[in-house]
Amino acid sequence: MNYTPAIDRLERPLRDLRVSVTDRCNFRCVYCMPKDVFNKDYRFLPRAQLLSFEEIERVVHAAAELGVTKVRLTGGEPLVRRDLEVLISQIRAIPGISDISMTTNASLLTRDRARSLRDAGLQRLNVSLDAMDDETFMRVNDVDVSVRTVLDGIENAAMVNFDSIKINMVVKKDLNDHSILPMARFFHGTGHILRFIEFMDVGNSNAWDLSQVITSGQIAAMINAELPLRPVEANYRGEVAKRWEYLDGGGEIGIISSVSEPFCGDCSRARLSATGSLYTCLFATVGHDLRPALREGDADAVRGKLQALWNARADRYSETRTQTAVVHIRPKVEMSFIGG
Repeated sequence: MNYTPAIDRLERPLRDLRVSVTDRCNFRCVYCMPKDVFNKDYRFLPRAQLLSFEEIERVVHAAAELGVTKVRLTGGEPLVRRDLEVLISQIRAIPGISDISMTTNASLLTRDRARSLRDAGLQRLNVSLDAMDDETFMRVNDVDVSVRTVLDGIENAAMVNFDSIKINMVVKKDLNDHSILPMARFFHGTGHILRFIEFMDVGNSNAWDLSQVITSGQIAAMINAELPLRPVEANYRGEVAKRWEYLDGGGEIGIISSVSEPFCGDCSRARLSATGSLYTCLFATVGHDLRPALREGDADAVRGKLQALWNARADRYSETRTQTAVVHIRPKVEMSFIGG
């Protein structure tokens, strides 16, 4: 049966669903889950409050009927949730879903785990790595995980032939901006796409300040001075990263510039929290609980709720963040709760 695609009030379709499978993570990155907030006394969600795989599958199925083709698994760190392969297999079987990816810190990605995820139907990986030297990287992750641990995970993923492996580096001034060129040098020519992400004001725990942002223009200029670049057209409308390729054929990089060059106008992404709340913007202050619709046991109820939420959407926070009336009105949801 064909259903009417979900289109929001700014004419943006629903195409991409980010699914957080857990609020837990084995890192305490300073820009996401700083230890002064997420410490030993912090109360993470009990397992019983998380959506089951069957409930997630039902939400994804409803979303696919409304136009979603891409699903990304996030967290927290998704690999801390057991039997993730079961969920991936369930999502792969949903008609209309053509792309399944995952964002991970790769510290738990053994060769066997990479193989089982690939066999289950996972197609692409985004791996978080914020520096090439241990001193800086450990200062970022704050749990003494080495760069080598993450590189081993990337190598394990490469051995099982994922369709693509992208490396994500969040850049924060005076924390790891000196690592921009070392990262570019290391991944140049590897076939992996390195993506630089401007430090964003997601959530409330990361003490964001505009003065700590290294802009996309600054990042591109820094790399271009040593490894000449040229801009490349986007792969599709709504692609979050601006693409650049090396003139010497060494591959490409991407730069995600939510702060300096907002891309809200083409945003087609919704986010499902591990507890079943739908967020229509990464910078949202509130979510919309889908559990009542799920508990009705009626697919029409879930699909109807999703469609109503998306049709009413008018989010464009990145384009309005500098307006006095918008900034700091209400606390935003933490990135560790809804994924990136």
